[in-house]
Amino acid sequence: MNFPNEQILYRVTQGDEAAFSQLYTHFRSPALKFCTTLLKDEEEAENITQDVFAKIWDRRVQIKPEHSFQAYLFVSLRNQIFDQFKKFEKDQMLRKQYVDRMTIMNDDDNDDKEARIQFLQVAVDCLSEKRKQILKLNIEEGKSYKEIASYLNISTNTVKNQLIKAKEILRRQSRIAIS
Repeated sequence: MNFPNEQILYRVTQGDEAAFSQLYTHFRSPALKFCTTLLKDEEEAENITQDVFAKIWDRRVQIKPEHSFQAYLFVSLRNQIFDQFKKFEKDQMLRKQYVDRMTIMNDDDNDDKEARIQFLQVAVDCLSEKRKQILKLNIEEGKSYKEIASYLNISTNTVKNQLIKAKEILRRQSRIAIS
């Protein structure tokens, strides 16, 4: 008589762990070989085999002892592998969409950054020479109010006022450009 016989399968459906252990021991090696052939990955084949046997145990009441358990097992393995392939393909597609979206956003960000830089350059060019010079010394060269005042031979308060006015003009211009 072929293994497993109906009696063993019936015992499995009733929750007999020893009978299930016999099924597992008998079919584990061919199941692994089947999965490895399709997946080309022994670790993943082991995972699939374990998952399928766990599902079979969870759904043991659905086993029909009069039908071929081997066919049931290998169809289950095949379906689980195909689900794995679909999941992998979907993950790859989602990764690609994410990368594409990030690339587009970065390109848009770069375009926006360049446009903002050009706009700011035009706005700075519209400032008076003295304000441009004070702004450049403060922002580009990182000089303090006191250092700028000493360098230009003006008061620290004048430097502060000129920077406040220059930044206010630039903010106003940027609001106009955004709207």
